[in-house]
Amino acid sequence: MRISPDAILLWQYGFVKINATIVFTWALMLAMTLASILITRRLSRSDDRSRWQNLLEIVVTALDRQIREVGIARSREYLDFLATLFLFVALAALCSVIPGYAAPTASLSTTAALALCVFVAVPLYGIRKQGVRRYLASYAQPTPFMLPFNVIGELSRTMALAVRLFGNMMSGAMIAAILLLVTPFFFPIVMTALGLLTGMIQAYIFFILATVYIAAATSVSDRRETTK
Repeated sequence: MRISPDAILLWQYGFVKINATIVFTWALMLAMTLASILITRRLSRSDDRSRWQNLLEIVVTALDRQIREVGIARSREYLDFLATLFLFVALAALCSVIPGYAAPTASLSTTAALALCVFVAVPLYGIRKQGVRRYLASYAQPTPFMLPFNVIGELSRTMALAVRLFGNMMSGAMIAAILLLVTPFFFPIVMTALGLLTGMIQAYIFFILATVYIAAATSVSDRRETTK
């Protein structure tokens, strides 16, 4: 029983190995890129819009509202990055209905890469909004004695972000595999539906946590702009 797509080896030459995690990750990125090109090449401002444009506008509007509700005033500055994270995790879960497909988010290497993107993006957004000096000074708040604890907290929450997504996605695949062995005729449909729901919830949680981290890094500047 293979739980992680890392165990599915598709090609090997010497020490170079290509497993299902790499293949499906690049396949998802390629699919998202092609879909964005095809859908956005004929955007319309009139009522005569394609169904795909309407669907994407609903998703983008909902995500933009969620970012603003978290506390980020200028949500459009972060919408590209945060929406891409959400769509990637959500699409990885939705494609689980395809036979032979294994969600790359069930691999710790994929979730660690996603968490690393958030880890790099948070200080970059914080520095862009507050400046290097003010952002670095925030680590010494409320007292300089808190500096090591704030740095450890920054690292630990990145690890928690990766492990939490990996654990939830892997546990869902493990439960589905066990139930398939017990009752191969009834549970596949139920577990597929439950897996889709769980995947969408995990995509939303990952998106919200990333938004909260960015909001915390840029909140000082946003509050200052709001009071002007």
